[in-house]
Amino acid sequence: MKSGPSSPYGLIATGALATLLLTACGDGGTGSLSPSGETSAGYPVTLQTLFGDVEIEDRPENVVAMGWSDAETALALGVRPVGVADWQGYGEPHVGPWAAELFGSEPVEVGTLEPNLEAIAALEPDVILDTRSDHSSDRYDLLSQVAPVVGPPPGVEVTYGTTWQEQTLQVAQVLGETPRGEELVAELEGRFAELREDNPGFADTTIAVGAYFDGQYGAYVPGDTRVDVLTELGFDYKPELVERADGAFYVDLSSELVEELDADLTVVFPIGETTDPLDQDPVLRNIPSAKDDRLIVLEDPETANAFSSGSTLGIHHALDEIVPLLQQTLEE
Repeated sequence: MKSGPSSPYGLIATGALATLLLTACGDGGTGSLSPSGETSAGYPVTLQTLFGDVEIEDRPENVVAMGWSDAETALALGVRPVGVADWQGYGEPHVGPWAAELFGSEPVEVGTLEPNLEAIAALEPDVILDTRSDHSSDRYDLLSQVAPVVGPPPGVEVTYGTTWQEQTLQVAQVLGETPRGEELVAELEGRFAELREDNPGFADTTIAVGAYFDGQYGAYVPGDTRVDVLTELGFDYKPELVERADGAFYVDLSSELVEELDADLTVVFPIGETTDPLDQDPVLRNIPSAKDDRLIVLEDPETANAFSSGSTLGIHHALDEIVPLLQQTLEE
């Protein structure tokens, strides 16, 4: 599954399969005690989620990372998941190149929109991370048959809208790495602050972020990690696009509405294909920002994936590549 708009997933568990999974997981993966029979310091911990409180009895040993960028977040905190969801279609080890070297061995790929419950159960997870998800109770109930599931934190209204700060701190709490999580957040927030100070021209500049997927354009809105990266750099997001989203992270745009991507600065990228359709599209090339050379097309797939990653590791990589493009475009 590439970054960008997602479609509804189908439930794959039947009652018989659920019974099989529970048997495979023994006690349901509620956490394992240390060899001495005592829990690790700081445990048990209780986390608040959209689906209610979740208790993690002991420091997890086997972690399955199901949510968007949960695997990269765990790796940044020094924990290697045994199972991961490859949302952006990287292939082994199923995370971006900025995080891949942190894996010591290849994890098991366990599905994205349609979780492979048998593969997940075989890993005997102590916890399943699904902190950036579609907010579906069906998905939560499905995964909960295997192990405790840590879903998005309370108050997240936009699907896949868990901020990188919330995700980092929530996963850190699960893994017993709260101090390191706070460090990661402070480091990246500090970098954003420095970039805002160094680029005062970003402030009061409106921006729009779009994608081209399966022959159609769409726009991301605040609550999506791509937009949040740019607003944290100081940009103002085009308000008309927000009104169209109606609580989603992405809104489809018909050919008649592609001009809605016009702003002081427009950023677009293709999903699953080259930039040729964008370079040759007279509709896109006719919007005012394109005609005034204020359109940025992310040509490098790695840059687009980093921009879409939503993890601290990926965002740092994205800033390395995207900030110079923003600076250059505004200077012309």
